Amino acid sequence: MQAESYRNAEIAAVINRDYIPVKVDRELEVALDAELIAFAQRTLGTAGWPLNVFITPEGYPLYANLYEKPERFSLILHSLSKEWKADSAGLKAIAERLVKEPEAKQKIRLSKALAVQYRKKLVAEMLEQADFMTGGLDVSRKFPISPQLSALLEIQSRYPDEKLAQWLQLTLDQMMNGGLRDHLAGGFFRYTVDPHWQVPHFEKMLYDNAQLAIIYLRAFKLFKQPRYLEVAKGTLDFMLQDMSLDGAYITSISALDEQGREGGAYLWTEDQLKQLLDTEDLALLSKIWGMETAAEFEYGYLPMIRKTPADTEQVRLKVIYGKLLKARNERVAPRDIKLLSGLNGLALEAFSEAAELAPRYRQAADTLRNFMLEKLWLNGELQKGISKQQLLGPGDLESYAFAASGLRHYANLINKKADDKIARQITSRAWDKFYTPSGFVLEQGIELAKPYFLSVVEDSPLPSPSAVLIKTSLQAGNQLLRAKATSALAEGDALQKHAMFWVATQVIALNRLFEGCGKP
Repeated sequence: MQAESYRNAEIAAVINRDYIPVKVDRELEVALDAELIAFAQRTLGTAGWPLNVFITPEGYPLYANLYEKPERFSLILHSLSKEWKADSAGLKAIAERLVKEPEAKQKIRLSKALAVQYRKKLVAEMLEQADFMTGGLDVSRKFPISPQLSALLEIQSRYPDEKLAQWLQLTLDQMMNGGLRDHLAGGFFRYTVDPHWQVPHFEKMLYDNAQLAIIYLRAFKLFKQPRYLEVAKGTLDFMLQDMSLDGAYITSISALDEQGREGGAYLWTEDQLKQLLDTEDLALLSKIWGMETAAEFEYGYLPMIRKTPADTEQVRLKVIYGKLLKARNERVAPRDIKLLSGLNGLALEAFSEAAELAPRYRQAADTLRNFMLEKLWLNGELQKGISKQQLLGPGDLESYAFAASGLRHYANLINKKADDKIARQITSRAWDKFYTPSGFVLEQGIELAKPYFLSVVEDSPLPSPSAVLIKTSLQAGNQLLRAKATSALAEGDALQKHAMFWVATQVIALNRLFEGCGKP
């Protein structure tokens, strides 16, 4: 839409004449993004990005739309402007009626039977949607679904299920062998646009890579497969090499290269490969990558494992990949250099867990812990992040929940009471700031006319921050925090109104209440 509509001179003129355009960075404005996504879901029946929401001057969302072709988008702009000039009072009244008021809540009696019911329902729902041919869900585009995989790995570790184990390993293998993973530098792309894990959207996100590093570490512990540990270490090494900045980790790396080409930084033409490799190495690469067919991408072939290499071939591949990576490092992809406290909390959790198996990651955990406490935990308040030496404002629920969880894992690693105390302080502040009698708020300050209350915050590409806060509180060894977590878990029948897919982390939190609060 940016190329087709926002940069279109005629459309831009209408926007600037009749509207006040505001571009939202959804990683900084998590609460605003969540409310606008929820509004789109209520009014359109679907949601996603790009998202355009028209809001009254008082702060009430009026109309939402997703991707539109320029002609249709121009028509919407003209029509809304015309209606506003004719009857702004009427449109304001409509917008006010569209606001979702907090639902009346009643506490329910928590029980182990209820926790088991939701846990079994989550597994049943996931297996019903599972793709047993290519892994993941049976959908046209494949996403990592990290919060759900994390939840199911924990369930599998406690309540083994042969069918679930089969699907989990199939999914993990498909993600690591196909186009979702960068086979040269390590790390994962955002998702694939096909159902076979072959054709990625080439953006790399810190939140995906931190979560997937944790998932593969836990999969290694559960299934005892060394390949999962190697993928986890490769992902963390990628983060250290390509995402580290000033002791922390940047938000993302663009899908476009410096020339604006989708995937241009990662793809290889035959001519490029011939310049770098001898005939024997090129033949091996051709076999493993499946280069007997035409490249699926405009700019060449993407490294992936279409045919599993033998052990001797694997050794040769490492040498070949080293040559290719050295050449690829000359390529540039734009980076979003925000250092966000929440996402770095996920990274701290990943490095802390990895350090238990591979001590070389201890230094990365130490450095990141120091950055968070020295740069972002200031005078008893957590900052949302920092960019170009500028603080990005007060932290939101996501910032507090993920930072507290990361510090909790770090404290477990080093067994240091001072860090455990800070983790509890951050957790306690999160309850004070974001939990109300009407439910959770995602941020203290609100951008719209009315706050957005949630009994249960759903999982997204990230785990539910409220559920993470609950889990961290149950692990804190503090009766007051445990009481708050228990109270939040008892908020009415909120879970019954959701497909379990969207509340997997909350289901795990509820089960943790009755299973003890040890590490996963």
